[in-house]
Formats: sequence, C-alpha cells, structure tokens
Amino acid sequence: MARTKDFDEKKVLDKAINLFWLKGYNGTSMQDLVEELGISRSSLYDTYGDKHTLYLKALESYQCGTSGKLCAIIHDSKSAKETIRALLDFITSELLNDKAHKGCFLVNAEVEVAPHDAQVNQMICQNDQQVEDVFYKVISKGQESGEITNKQDARALARFTFNTVKGIRVAAKTTNDKAVFDDIIKLALSILD
Repeated sequence: MARTKDFDEKKVLDKAINLFWLKGYNGTSMQDLVEELGISRSSLYDTYGDKHTLYLKALESYQCGTSGKLCAIIHDSKSAKETIRALLDFITSELLNDKAHKGCFLVNAEVEVAPHDAQVNQMICQNDQQVEDVFYKVISKGQESGEITNKQDARALARFTFNTVKGIRVAAKTTNDKAVFDDIIKLALSILD
C-alpha cells in the first residue's frame, strides 16, 4: 500500500521555488533542498525525482502563477495603453517589493541554465513567446482602435515591449530606485504614440 505524504506538496514546491530563485540552480545543493524544504532526501526523490526535475516543476509552477496574474490585469484593463501600463507597473512593483533583489525567476533561469539545458531553454522560449503574444494582441487591438500608432509593426512593438520587461527584470537585481523604472516605462509607452 502506498504511504501518504506527511507534507503539503504545493508548500514544499513553493519553498523550492524560493530557494532556486535566491541561490540559482547551480548554487542550490541537494542538502540545501532537504534542509529548506523540511523533508527527507528519500521523500524528495520519491515525490519530485531529482534536482533537475524539481527545478523544472518549480519553473513551471512559477510561470503558471505569473501568467494568471498577467491574464487578470489584461481582463481588468479597458484600453490597450492602460493594459500595457498596468502590466509594466505590475511587473515593476513586484520587483521593487523584493528586498532580496532576486529579479525574475524565469529570466534568472534563462541566463543561468537555458544556454546549457535544452528542457529549460524550451520552457523559457515557450514562455517568452506566450508573453510576446499577449503584448502583440493588446497592441494590435490598440492599433485597430487608433489608440496606438500604426507607424510600427504590431509584432515589432510587442517584441520591443517584451524586451523592455526583460530589461526591467534584470535591472531590478541591482537597483530598487522607482524613478529608474518610471523613466523606462514612460519612454516605452511613448513608443506606442
């Protein structure tokens, strides 16, 4: 008979996300995971497999949580520019509230792990395409309504806006000066006029 688990898998996965996010994949040892997650090594292996599998599950969980928040913002916003501003403000505020300057877990994985790991690379590329597509749809809607300039291709504007998001996420690893991010957002929005 299968033994029931003595721990909440979601809470343990959330702890793993925080540990990988803070220390990185390479900086996190199996012993770190055992100590931080509060479960035995055998439970860790039985439930999540190896460190790499746990890392992939952590990235997937983080991505799903972030996607849900972005979708809520898109659903609640009225105009295209308002939606883009709300998305950029949300991303910035989350980063500014992070006292540990962890940046974005997915961007960190893109820089540290994706160049050497095909599974992580594929996961990051799919996520990037999904976020770019979100910006593309919002910008296309704005161009159709005349709210956003038609001088630039909607896909190019979406890529520029998404690249701006990535830049903000990287910059947040070394600064928490809101004025810096306000300037970036203001300039990014001006491109849409």
